[in-house]
Amino acid sequence: MLRKLILSTTIAAIAALSLTFAEYGGKGKEPKDDIPTVAQKAGQFKTLVKALQAAELVDALKGKGPFTVFAPTDEAFGKLPKETLEDLLKPENKEKLKSILLYHVVSGKYLAADVKKLKSGTQVETLLKGKKITVTQKKEGIFVNDAKVIKTDVLAKNGVIHVIDKVILPPEN
Repeated sequence: MLRKLILSTTIAAIAALSLTFAEYGGKGKEPKDDIPTVAQKAGQFKTLVKALQAAELVDALKGKGPFTVFAPTDEAFGKLPKETLEDLLKPENKEKLKSILLYHVVSGKYLAADVKKLKSGTQVETLLKGKKITVTQKKEGIFVNDAKVIKTDVLAKNGVIHVIDKVILPPEN
């Protein structure tokens, strides 16, 4: 009984998420909204939007671009210790937060079809200068570092969002 309830809840959540994204990434539609607006309207990125505001990156991601954003969901941010997230959102940690968020953004618009053409293990430079993410293709799907891409090609007028299941952290050096 519990198993059926969990399964039906999961299916309903995935369907709702897909319907929300279909509004922005549907074929034949030219997106009207920029990346931060799409993220905000999707409803699954409240923490990401809050972090972008705290790091003062909203205006940058509203810019011309194009950008590819590997966006952690609220659930992905929830995997971080609560104290860590609260600490990152403090004004005195703005630069550290900014570096983490820029590590999730690549210059250019790379759709899933483009990413699938990459050789597994390809490193791609992020907007955090000098820092690269590794794109790996496994039988379970596409991964960015150790985060799984769970939804692709959420289109915005200035780029694309790929949804990931965890926050990726830049290497220390």
